[in-house]
Amino acid sequence: MTWDPRVTTLRLVVALTAVVAFTAFVVALVEARDPLVVAGLCLVALIASSLRSVHTQRQIELVSVVLVAVYVIAGPAAAVIVAAAGSFVQAPAPKIKLIFNSAQRVLSAAAAAVAYAALGGPVGDEVFSRMPDALIATTAASVVLQVVNALLVSMVLSLERGLSGVGEFFRHVVRTTAIPVLGYGLLGLSMAVVWLGGLNIFAGVLILGPLLVARWALSQYEAERLAQAATMRAFIQVIETKDLYTRGHSERVSEGAGLLGRHLRLSADRQNALEHAGLLHDVGKVGVPTSIIRKPGRLDDAEMDAIRLHPARGVELIGNIPFLEEVKSAVLHHHEKYDGSGYPAGLAGRNIPYFARIIGIVDAFDCLTSTRSYRPARSVEETLEILLKDRHSHFDPELVDAFVEVITTRGWKAAEDQLPPDATVQASIDHDDLSLGSGGGASGSAAGPSA
Repeated sequence: MTWDPRVTTLRLVVALTAVVAFTAFVVALVEARDPLVVAGLCLVALIASSLRSVHTQRQIELVSVVLVAVYVIAGPAAAVIVAAAGSFVQAPAPKIKLIFNSAQRVLSAAAAAVAYAALGGPVGDEVFSRMPDALIATTAASVVLQVVNALLVSMVLSLERGLSGVGEFFRHVVRTTAIPVLGYGLLGLSMAVVWLGGLNIFAGVLILGPLLVARWALSQYEAERLAQAATMRAFIQVIETKDLYTRGHSERVSEGAGLLGRHLRLSADRQNALEHAGLLHDVGKVGVPTSIIRKPGRLDDAEMDAIRLHPARGVELIGNIPFLEEVKSAVLHHHEKYDGSGYPAGLAGRNIPYFARIIGIVDAFDCLTSTRSYRPARSVEETLEILLKDRHSHFDPELVDAFVEVITTRGWKAAEDQLPPDATVQASIDHDDLSLGSGGGASGSAAGPSA
């Protein structure tokens, strides 16, 4: 077994984090008061830890509401104990991850406890006469709780995945959950006020109950969305059984579009929509006769018209699915050209929808780097050169430059296990290459030198 210094460092960091967290827990045990109240809060935390609230497809732990309430109800020390109790409920994971998760929860709660105490946050019934102070102290505690949590997670991610993993975490988790978590902090203060007002442990039901109902409603929407996505994938599989040479094309376009979207720093919702657009851009081909898709050589005018209908047919197929609303324009216009000579609307330049411009680039790239019946796959380097030559005429030049940078930096895994070209096919170009000319077949640099 080879020695990996990164793994060794990670284990040492987790061990040190656990030791510090255990020390904070012991100190909290010594300082905490009202053991029955703390026990009741631990019970609420255990229940809350087993239930998660969905927000923008991320899971936010309801226990953060309970922790903020504990600062007010029983004091900062009690919150550390409650955080430790809540950490007993975790999803199955490797032991080192379970240890770190427990430790980072305790340390985050301890740091927030220090902040709450430093601001003189009220404890117990004094909250009713010092509500402004309580609002300030709980808000500060919520911020510190999340900041320390993010820093601890980033520390481990930097060792496990490098700086790129930290960047992904901040872009797709911290940025999308920061505001909701602050709102949960205010709910925690509300829970504390209701608890101290006489409801005691039933305050947890009153505050967390509506959140659980909202979670259930969102989970139903998520289940419907996943079912719809599965339906679309079934359409894609039907398309790809028509031509074995294009198997996996839609997934690769979705992956390539996702790489470019992350490079462009799209929001999480936009990123998700872009990847859907990549997956579904050719869904309309389900209505194109197999004989046309498999035809060896150039298409006649009637056959080309059938091909050119596939973007509109794709929009018809996904038109009644609400979550794909932003995807429609990309599906409809991904064969437009930057100079206005594409189809179906002959749009030019920035009039072509943004997602359609992205999909058009990635679609062409994957077509050229994949084997077709009439030609072998081109190399990634050669294809990037083609994209650069056809910027301005076929593609948005800024997006081409960004895509070339992404592929040059990150690399690209081209299609594997493809059939070799069919030696009986005489045509050197086809309708599935870089772009479509008026008579069918590729045009621009992808067509190669003229005969």
